[in-house]
Amino acid sequence: MKTLDIVRRAGRNLRRAKMRTLLTSVAIAVGGFAITASLMAGEGARQYVDRIISSNINPQGLMISKASDAFTGRSNKPLKEYKPDTGTHRGAEVELLTLDDIAKLKARSDLKDVTPLYQLNPKYLTFSAKSDKKYTGEVVMRDNGIRVDVMAGKAMSKGTQLGDNEVMIPESYLEELGISADKIIGSKLTLTVEQMPQKVSEEEIAKAYRERGEAGVRELTSSKLKHKELTIAAVSKKSPEQSTNTPNTYVSPETAKELTEFATFGTPQYQKYIDASATVVDGKKPEDVKKALKDELNLSAITSKDIQELLFTFVNLLQWIVFGFGVLALVVSIFGIVNTQYISVLERTQQIGLMKALGASRRDVARLFRYEAAWVGFLGGALGVLGAWGIGELCNPMISKALNLGEHSLLIFVPISGLVIVAGLMIVAIVAGFLPSRKAAKLDPIEALRAPKIGRASCRERV
Repeated sequence: MKTLDIVRRAGRNLRRAKMRTLLTSVAIAVGGFAITASLMAGEGARQYVDRIISSNINPQGLMISKASDAFTGRSNKPLKEYKPDTGTHRGAEVELLTLDDIAKLKARSDLKDVTPLYQLNPKYLTFSAKSDKKYTGEVVMRDNGIRVDVMAGKAMSKGTQLGDNEVMIPESYLEELGISADKIIGSKLTLTVEQMPQKVSEEEIAKAYRERGEAGVRELTSSKLKHKELTIAAVSKKSPEQSTNTPNTYVSPETAKELTEFATFGTPQYQKYIDASATVVDGKKPEDVKKALKDELNLSAITSKDIQELLFTFVNLLQWIVFGFGVLALVVSIFGIVNTQYISVLERTQQIGLMKALGASRRDVARLFRYEAAWVGFLGGALGVLGAWGIGELCNPMISKALNLGEHSLLIFVPISGLVIVAGLMIVAIVAGFLPSRKAAKLDPIEALRAPKIGRASCRERV
């Protein structure tokens, strides 16, 4: 028999059993849907991560620390001995960089723009636009290697830095302050940081009392406040692609240095830093410089590629979980195909015998049932893939809004992957139908013609 004739006959046989064909196809479609959805989510997440990385991280940039704990925030040791040259970051105790470490980094020919990352913890913030209230908020150092979308004020492109007396506030502050972005530009923001009391001797306390009485003692033993008045130069715009989407107040490195050193003066953390940022010079690979820092200075570093791989690890984990559900559904559908085809063989035993009597070979009979299985795999795969694509298109706007992704779609359909899935499900269906097709091919034509009718035909005879 010609291949085309066998394909047509396979299609006609499936149409005669529409409900059984539909149910089996739906079982395959569930697995195809889950697999397609997992690939769509993975593709969307990877594209989103790429956009985040490109918008917020300099590809030639490095984050340098004395230990990898500074980046992971994890420590395997629940209890550690206290050391003056350590600090706590993200729940982990890490060894701090010193001025000597910073000097060594600045002296390297493969690095430029070496800047310690000052950790600011202001006591409170005050605004001239609403001077009757004090606020708390996160204050961080502006990284000029990152472009920031602004809704008003100074443009913050890559390489643009805030002035020593300038500050950038997030859009989210405006509602609380009750002022528009345009009007707040040029107004003042005052950062107040606290310096804890210094350790003083009894002799110093006695001397202060003799000279100034109780007021002198209070001044000597009390904390000190420093007020830094800054001009609001820009208002950052909410952007799902940028780290500035978090409500942070941004200051220049000079301001961050001044306030941090005041707050930590007299403490073991004075002029010590959790990490530092640096840019690898043109012509050098960040991965090579990272290795050199470890070998030569025993310093850890993280590149944009490392951050990307870390984020992709979480993306891939979630993707494989959904993919696993799809595979599980396919396993169930395989048993359904096998069972369906065995029933079909039993119902069509006489038909198989007649085909053989008319000259059909074992190969032709086996091909007939395998093509039927392929048709079922194709229908199920097409339903699953098209269903995932359609639902993804409908849900993308809602998902983007719920997760604050802006115009980015989380579920991205790649046509070539859809074709591969459909083809793969057809192959799975053919493999699942191998044993039933083999059984049909081995039937003796004489015995098959003598076999009693079962299934729908036998039901009609009983009636």
